[in-house]
Formats: sequence, structure tokens, C-alpha cells
Amino acid sequence: MVQSANLRASIFMSVSMAGFTINDGITKLLSQSMNMGQIMFVRGIIATALIALLAWRAGALQNPERLMRPMVVLRILGDVGATCSFMLALAHLPIANATSILQALPLGVTLGAAVLFAEPVGWRRWLAILAGFLGVLTIIRPGFEGFSAYSLLAFLAVCFCTLRDLATKCIDDDVPSLFVSTATAAAVAVAGATLTVPLGGWSPLDGANTALLAAAAIFLLFGYQFVIMSMRLGDISFVAPFRYTALIWSIALGIVLFGDIPDSAMIAGATIIVLSGLYAFHRERVVGRRRMAAESAPSTMAADGL
Repeated sequence: MVQSANLRASIFMSVSMAGFTINDGITKLLSQSMNMGQIMFVRGIIATALIALLAWRAGALQNPERLMRPMVVLRILGDVGATCSFMLALAHLPIANATSILQALPLGVTLGAAVLFAEPVGWRRWLAILAGFLGVLTIIRPGFEGFSAYSLLAFLAVCFCTLRDLATKCIDDDVPSLFVSTATAAAVAVAGATLTVPLGGWSPLDGANTALLAAAAIFLLFGYQFVIMSMRLGDISFVAPFRYTALIWSIALGIVLFGDIPDSAMIAGATIIVLSGLYAFHRERVVGRRRMAAESAPSTMAADGL
């Protein structure tokens, strides 16, 4: 029974990563005809409306004063910073490169939890973290041919996502996930509106582009829903590694939509990141068995896409 649940959860996680990656592919495609500020704004309005409807039906929009709690504010700021950084990087990098760098997030969260919360991290996981960030450097390749400053923006997105996820851990249990997601989507839309003029101004929207923006918002929510279903159904230590299927989706989309063939540095770096992340997940599972169940239980707040 447990194996069946884990299998279904792993499928849900893979489907979730497909939803997030298709959203990224559509976003990158649209960046050829409008700037990322406008994309964030329009997509954010659609996403906010859809999430707010779900939150309203679930009764999650009550007590709006919870929005002013410090950890909620910090989480929203982290998400807005991550979205701005990643989308600007995505417009100028192959989608597989940007996605590969983002896969260092679990290692960043482990590092942040060790530094800020004094969570115990053994030497094996420290080595995994170090190896993962060496993988990031392999993709970014600073000082070598093929280096792009936009790769640093993708890494900055990892830092903002780490801030977001660490703040999420500190949010009180009485704050619903849908409440935070609604506020975050609205904040991203506002940030997009602010960036539209500095990034080149407003481009006229035709029916095709509007439909693509709506599709991007829907695939984003699709990803949210399936990652929640996955985390609730399966064992997190079994399910979490399936996040790396995002790399498969991003490479496939990059080839089909943009003709981007991954180079050897990207493949090598992504491989290092995935292997180090899988090993860190394995060690977390081993350590988790030694803890009380209540201490090793994951947060119920779902992770967001960008």
C-alpha cells in the first residue's frame, strides 16, 4: 500500500515539474515579443485571480491582517526576488541551464537551515552541498568562454528561493498556504508592473499572446496542485528526488522550442548537482529515521514555482 502511494506520488511530482517547466517555456517564448516585467504583470494578474478564487472557496482569505506578519512578508519578498531574478535570467539563458542552476535549491535550503537554525548537518551532507555548488560553477563557468552574467541572476534566484523556503518554515500554522500564495501572486504582479517601463515599456497584447499568458498561469497552478498532492500522498524522502525530472522537461523543451542543445559543461554541472542532491536526500532519510517522527515531519506549506 505504501509502495503504491509512493509510486503515485512520484508520478504526481513528475507531472508537477512538467507544469512548472512548461510555464517557464511559454514565458521564455513570450520574452521574444514583450519584456519580462509585462509578462510577470499579466501572468500575475491571471494567477492571482485563479488562486484567489481557490482561496476564497477554501475560506483561506479570512483575517487579512496575517499578511503583515514578519515571516509572511519575508517569504513574499523572497518569492518576488526569486521570480524577478529567474525570469530575467530565463529570457537570456537556455531554459535547461537556468533550470539546472535552480536545482541547487535543496542544497541551499540545507545550508541555510544549518547556518540560521543550527540544524545538524553531518560532514557527508556538507560535502554534498560543496559538490552541488561546484556543479553550479561548472554551469556558470565564470572567467571562461561561454560565461553569461545572466547565470548569476539564476544563482541569485536560488538565494532568494532559499530565503523564501526558510521563511516558510517559520510561518505560523494558522496561516493557510492558499492565503500566502494569493498574496505572493499579487506581489509578483505588482513587481512586474513596476519593471515593465524600465525593461522597455508596454507591448500591445494580441489574442495569441494573451492566450499564452493565460496558459502559463494555468500550468503554474497545475504545478502547484500536483506538488501538493505529491507531498501529501507520498513519503517526502522518496518523492523529493523526482523534482529533478524538471531537468528532463527543460532539456526537451529547450530542444523543441528553441533549438538549444545542452553543451558538455551544462550536462556535467547538472549531473553533479543532481547526484549531490540525491545523496543529500539519502542522508536526510537516514538521519530522519533516527529522529522522532514529529521532528522529521516536513512542512505542510507547498513550494512554489516561478
